[in-house]
Amino acid sequence: MGVFGRWRRKPGQPATRSDGPAMDVDLDAVRTHFKAFVSSRRGVEAYVEPATNVSTCSVVLVATDGEWTRRAVGSPKAAGALARELGIPVYDVLLTGYPSRMREWSSRHRRETGRA
Repeated sequence: MGVFGRWRRKPGQPATRSDGPAMDVDLDAVRTHFKAFVSSRRGVEAYVEPATNVSTCSVVLVATDGEWTRRAVGSPKAAGALARELGIPVYDVLLTGYPSRMREWSSRHRRETGRA
């Protein structure tokens, strides 16, 4: 066997995952958290983050004042369904980037709490 032989796919085996690592996602807990966030803040938007080698697909909710929260959702399809259920706009972070108000809120929050 060659150096990389053990990673080669054998005929008949399914292709490797292309959407990041397997990860158990409790969508009910995510839904509950997101509903509470949306109902207690104004102008919330959803930003879908793609899966990486170390994390699964996730969603960042950003309010008008820049406050944000992030949760893993497992797939872009689940992210879209969740945003539709919550009645909020959804964006692909690779196409739009993060809103500047999110960074501003994080900077303000760090200064107020005294964290570096």
